[in-house]
Amino acid sequence: MIELIIASMDSPRFFCDAPLGPGARLDLPEAVARHAVRVLRLPPGAPLTLFNGRGGEYPAVITAITRERVTVSISGWEDVERESPLQLTLVQAIQAADKMDYTIQKAVELGISAIQPVASKRSVVKLSGDRQQKREAHWQSVVISACEQCGRNQIPPVTPVQPLDLWLAGPGRPQQDLKLMLAPGAAHSLPQLPPAGRVTLLIGAEGGLEPNEMKTARLVGFIPVSLGPRILRTETASLAALAAIQTLWGDFKGA
Repeated sequence: MIELIIASMDSPRFFCDAPLGPGARLDLPEAVARHAVRVLRLPPGAPLTLFNGRGGEYPAVITAITRERVTVSISGWEDVERESPLQLTLVQAIQAADKMDYTIQKAVELGISAIQPVASKRSVVKLSGDRQQKREAHWQSVVISACEQCGRNQIPPVTPVQPLDLWLAGPGRPQQDLKLMLAPGAAHSLPQLPPAGRVTLLIGAEGGLEPNEMKTARLVGFIPVSLGPRILRTETASLAALAAIQTLWGDFKGA
């Protein structure tokens, strides 16, 4: 029997979108301060780790807590990154309910480099205007929370939602990546493909991609791949594929 022991981070981690540096003293942003004191109940003297997405992380300690603010002192800087060697972009058709949040959260934990939400023909959720902007901001906050939890110091961007057909035809579509899309019954499986350092993975919403969408994707270089004989839900398919790709070509395989 093989037993796995999962180690946790030594101190709570918080994203702080501000200039950080050794010796600096600063007040935590309101939302971060509220979480640190009211949720985690950290007292004065408690250690924590800050990062701002610009490289590395900063050990710090809480020096004062008042009704209005939580003040911390930064003790140093550590040149630590926990990024995958793969440049891995997830093109995810918008999912319903909490599935999109779950997929984004776990994709960040699995080492995703960027997330491109797309509106496909079978996407149940339709977004536009202010509602779309609010969802994009919410998804970016999900990314940040996932980075805090899993130890990443780089923040993967969530790019603005695009209709899938326009994204496939547009200049933002990657040219040099290995482009993959999941398709039940596809002739190729992931282990049959050559290793790649840059991968774009296209996943449909509930019900998958429509035949015309798959045809368009194939015309611009996407390779249909199968994850086996069973039909996977959209949120399962995304994460299973990402984990398999990291195992074959990324940091799951070790040094």
